[in-house]
Amino acid sequence: MPKDVMCEVSSCNYWGNGNLCQADQIYVVTHVEEEKARTTEETDCHTFKPKLH
Repeated sequence: MPKDVMCEVSSCNYWGNGNLCQADQIYVVTHVEEEKARTTEETDCHTFKPKLH
């Protein structure tokens, strides 16, 4: 996986210092019926896992 995958969601378990994603893999899906996202807002990161405090 590229080492420069950026993420600003600090409440995610995979968030790392410098806004770097520490997940082994990333899973992004579309949530539009046509399944052809055209904007960022039409996608969701399913890799997100809440950070346990």
